Amino acid sequence: MYTLENVSKTYTQSKRQITALADVSLSIPSGQLVAIQGPTGGGKSTLLQMLGALDRPTSGRISLGEAELSHLPDRKLGGIRAKEIGFVFQGFNLIPTLTAQENVETALAPLGVPAEERRRRALDALASVGLADRAGHVPGELSGGQQQRVAIARALVKEPDVLLADEPTGNLDEETRDEIMDLLEGLWRDRGLTLVVVTHDSAVAKRAERRLHITHGTVTERR
Repeated sequence: MYTLENVSKTYTQSKRQITALADVSLSIPSGQLVAIQGPTGGGKSTLLQMLGALDRPTSGRISLGEAELSHLPDRKLGGIRAKEIGFVFQGFNLIPTLTAQENVETALAPLGVPAEERRRRALDALASVGLADRAGHVPGELSGGQQQRVAIARALVKEPDVLLADEPTGNLDEETRDEIMDLLEGLWRDRGLTLVVVTHDSAVAKRAERRLHITHGTVTERR
């Protein structure tokens, strides 16, 4: 699924050069569940941005399947993000004035899906995360766990090959955290997704088939 070859990313901040990723080489096979851990500022978010085609490396190559992401035009990268990659974030990123169904439908609008099909697929996605009876509720009427379920439905409604989750349980209590991880793990198994989770929580990371640790831009394997 993913191949990274000698990927580095540097930034200039206040006239200082900061290395976010340092000569990272790794592969993530299709269908694998991977957890990425590490200290704040260690490079976790930068690595996830690379995997999500949201940023480009300063040097090296990163490929998703046959697509070499490092040098694709922005328009083609946008198409890959829209069709092949689903994103779930710690802060849910729901539009507060839209219902759960409408929030899920927003993922399909850029793909030109007709309105009736958007509605049907959004309702199916909400049912798959246990929220069929909350389709007409706005985010403010939902609990944190329910809002994250809506966000997961929005990520999955376009039927991506890859799901990238950035601290998906960071705003949740332990019980709700476990419920969300049960849901993500079940969807991963049922759909054959490649699932990459950035987390500070060891209880979340222990669920993964594979654990990566990143610090000072360098990636190592954890058992």
